Amino acid sequence: MAHAVGTRVHGSRPRPPVSLLATDGKPHPLQETLLWVTAVLGVLAFVTAMFHHLHLISSWAGLVGILTGVYGQYISVTTRERFALIMGLGSSALGFFLGMAHGGLFGGVIGG
Repeated sequence: MAHAVGTRVHGSRPRPPVSLLATDGKPHPLQETLLWVTAVLGVLAFVTAMFHHLHLISSWAGLVGILTGVYGQYISVTTRERFALIMGLGSSALGFFLGMAHGGLFGGVIGG
């Protein structure tokens, strides 16, 4: 018979619900949501930064990824969350900077 989460197994301490990022055993839904948003925007910004004509997507995704990552760092609780947020922040920043170098946030759309 399968053991339910949170039950005792062979006299050991009770197991909390498992989360990859919450090492303190407590749920952190807001922090994890910000982490995943930052990670997805970071990947999007990084990948689109490799294409010169996608600088609008790269720069905006990078900027929003940086902002969500910074706020996520401010309210993060565990070291694992902070580590993953730094990875997302780094890729967002790299995508943002390359997007700015290729034409910026409004390049070619406003001001010709």
